[in-house]
Amino acid sequence: MSIVYSLAGCDQNNSVEIDRVTDLIPKIIGFTSFTSATVNSEEQKVLLKSSLKVLQRLTSIEGEIGITLRHKISKHPFLLRNLAEILGDNSITPELRKLVAEILRNLAIDRDARQEIGQIQVLITRLMKAFLNCNGPSSTNADCLLPKVAGQALAMLASENVDNCLVMSKEPEFINKLRNMILIHDDNKYIYVAASLLRNLCMHAQPELMESDLKGLSHILPAVLERIMDAEGPELEILIGLSSQICKVLPEEFSQELEHRQIKRRFIERLVDLLNANMKPSAHCPGIRRVILEQSIYMMECNSHYANCFNEYQMMDALSIVELTSSRAENYMVFLGDAGFMECRKPLLALVDRTKELMGRQWLQGINSAY
Repeated sequence: MSIVYSLAGCDQNNSVEIDRVTDLIPKIIGFTSFTSATVNSEEQKVLLKSSLKVLQRLTSIEGEIGITLRHKISKHPFLLRNLAEILGDNSITPELRKLVAEILRNLAIDRDARQEIGQIQVLITRLMKAFLNCNGPSSTNADCLLPKVAGQALAMLASENVDNCLVMSKEPEFINKLRNMILIHDDNKYIYVAASLLRNLCMHAQPELMESDLKGLSHILPAVLERIMDAEGPELEILIGLSSQICKVLPEEFSQELEHRQIKRRFIERLVDLLNANMKPSAHCPGIRRVILEQSIYMMECNSHYANCFNEYQMMDALSIVELTSSRAENYMVFLGDAGFMECRKPLLALVDRTKELMGRQWLQGINSAY
């Protein structure tokens, strides 16, 4: 098993050969059926750990062969059941459960795999339990990493998947717990995972949000807006994505927050500056311009007068550059190597058109009112 693990980490040609070996992957998956109830020898414990490490590595491989391997692994009829049993077995070490969470996170990059994982709801609930246990005692590095990786797996499962978001929304006080992660944690370990989950829940489970959930969203808005002013890269994309969803779900509260803190102009200037500064998409945050445009659209839809402020900061010029520099890469939410996953339903240029429409509408209203 250690040889397979080493080969998978060397180059993609080795991965191709691993894929070609008859029954190798099913045999590796077969070793994941060992749990505390069935493991009765040190050799079986070693095989369980080794098989999980190999699967974690195989599911993280880039390129076409990575897609092939993840598909083959996810389609095994007993894999998800085995992983669910390991996650739910408290006698299994945090290190092994972290490997399970990493495997699920890697598999969930594929739409069909997200759906299949979600159909075994106990996988989601056990990932949630591991994630929400972030305040528990931690004596090892794996103890610390398990909640974070479990959260990453949940965030991936929630992406573009209504059913999985609905399962998560049924967890009592889940929104409130995510809110506290954003407000309380100072080490940033869980803030962005929590923000990503909240964004997806707003997008895909809004009808299920209770009054207390909405109140929780309004409470974190000041912290989110403040972080947007300084954040960069993927973290910035996540925060603006969450901010835009709060604006869409709670438009009046969003406007009041900007006015109350007297940051409307500074926030709009920041959005335009970010649009100008991110003219070349990157694999680590391909959706930065998309979330900026969505934020701008939701703001102008809830208050048309914001268009005047966007105009003052030359938003139209920035939009023209976006039109000229839009890339196919910006249609995807996640990249693994050069392969894009989770294609967005709405093209980037459609968002540009909508932004221009809202700004033009306000400009025409201003012209008409002048006469």
